[in-house]
Amino acid sequence: MTLQWIVIRVYRDMSIAGNIERVREIIAEAAEKSGRTADDVLLLAVTKLHSPEEMNEAIDAGATDVGENKVQEVLEKYDKVRPVRWHLIGHLQTNKVKQIIDKVVMIHSVDSLHLAREIDKRAEQAGLDMDILIQTDPAAQETKFGVDPADLSGLIRDIAAECSHVKVRGLMCIAPFCEDPEDTRPFFREVKKIFDRCREEFDGEDNVEMKYLSMGMTNDFRIAVEEGSNLVRVGTAIFGYRDYRKEEK
Repeated sequence: MTLQWIVIRVYRDMSIAGNIERVREIIAEAAEKSGRTADDVLLLAVTKLHSPEEMNEAIDAGATDVGENKVQEVLEKYDKVRPVRWHLIGHLQTNKVKQIIDKVVMIHSVDSLHLAREIDKRAEQAGLDMDILIQTDPAAQETKFGVDPADLSGLIRDIAAECSHVKVRGLMCIAPFCEDPEDTRPFFREVKKIFDRCREEFDGEDNVEMKYLSMGMTNDFRIAVEEGSNLVRVGTAIFGYRDYRKEEK
């Protein structure tokens, strides 16, 4: 049994701090296999449907960055949580951008020039620059958002040219769910190749720094790190299963 599966199976009997420690152990082990260290990988604690109290417990245990899927959750929790770097990782509607433009440090799910233009507009009004990741989906999953890899270069170039208050900082993807995490390896390997091509193409370009490759969640983050991810989005292995009844209210 791998360390990752141990974390997922026993988190109920452990503290959030203990879970974070074990997730970091997995990251360190996987990073070493890819010629890096744990310090090269940013752990983003995904807090969807988890309480401010749980979030504060994670922050006290060393979590520096948290990710929310929905704007409304950011707004509801923002003043109840200790200082931390907030990320918006879920699909973002243009009419919600103004609500979170001054609250998050990065928007992970940009998949159109239309959305980038709105982020640029609101960032300018707020007197700041916003880091973004471009969401891509080489697997063309019907239920997922994301830019076709063939269209990535054109979109990045258009955003860089038109949106002076938007900084492209890398790519984000969501792998197809697989019962065996090993089956995600070819997907992550392909995204890493796409990321490397984009980094070479846009090296030195204004408003573009391909710094982050965000891929890997609770089920597959070990594989993602081994294949080159430097930002993982982990929720269940830290906080436990979410109560989706909260989302229905």
